[in-house]
Amino acid sequence: MDEIKALDVVAVTEDVPDQRLRRGEVGTVVERWEDGAFEVEFSDDSGEAYAFVALRADQLMKLHFRREEAGKIRTNSYEKHS
Repeated sequence: MDEIKALDVVAVTEDVPDQRLRRGEVGTVVERWEDGAFEVEFSDDSGEAYAFVALRADQLMKLHFRREEAGKIRTNSYEKHS
């Protein structure tokens, strides 16, 4: 699993009803707390923040947008099968 750090884009892996977040919502990590939790900012399409929520690492999945990051695993797997 990739280490999550500040400014990473993440998705929530489970519903968080008390924060009105649904699985799959995307946010940006703005802080890592000493207890290991991450403060994540969730914004709408216009960039307006609608939630700042502290979440555990197991509630988050780091998202990859650059081919260099996401393609490493796929490239290696593909080479083994070709």
